[in-house]
Amino acid sequence: MLSRRYLSTIAASASLLLGKRFSPTAKQTLLILPQVSPVYRVSRSIQTELLRSLAGCLRFDHTMAAQSSKGSIHDFTVKDARGNDVDLSIYKGKVLLIVNVASQCGLTNSNYTELSQLYEKYKDQGFEILAFPCNQFGGQEPGNNEQILEFACTRFKAEYPIFDKVDVNGEKAAPIYKFLKSSKGGLLGDDIKWNFSKFLVDKEGHIVDRYAPTTSPLSIEKDIKKLLG
Repeated sequence: MLSRRYLSTIAASASLLLGKRFSPTAKQTLLILPQVSPVYRVSRSIQTELLRSLAGCLRFDHTMAAQSSKGSIHDFTVKDARGNDVDLSIYKGKVLLIVNVASQCGLTNSNYTELSQLYEKYKDQGFEILAFPCNQFGGQEPGNNEQILEFACTRFKAEYPIFDKVDVNGEKAAPIYKFLKSSKGGLLGDDIKWNFSKFLVDKEGHIVDRYAPTTSPLSIEKDIKKLLG
């Protein structure tokens, strides 16, 4: 077992490194530890593992810094269902509800129905719904963009914009969803849990609240009205 003094020194070295970026001599200087008896020396494998862990922390720090450079939803550009770029700054001054949708989910009928009701009621007051199809949950959005549009617009009279199908979790998650999740984590971790998770965004593009898939759109109406003013 390592001595308390030795572990404290490792922790101090780690803190110092995390406050900086790797330099050409980082690996040489990382573990400048006090001389202790052989019993307490850190093995080469432990040193290597510590280096890997710290490198991972630095990569995480770099990723979070890159995401934090995006100040609001308005800083993003996404693809619509027809492959066109959409600069979300066009929604400045509007209250947004961002939803990951699916066509074959048990929540589909109720959510699409209530989303259309909300949109019809508040679209002329500065409210917009941004729908992002996603097939990561039970494979319940298998169609292509054209099929998704036809389904939503024909069956549920969806008049709000429906965007390109995206991943919302994992390494290939759309940048906008990485931003949403980092801005407003969930009760059981940041990942999106299922179809029809919802993010409420104010007129300045800041995420105000996050709602579970089972939260009905109509139950969010009071929060929408408050932001609309």
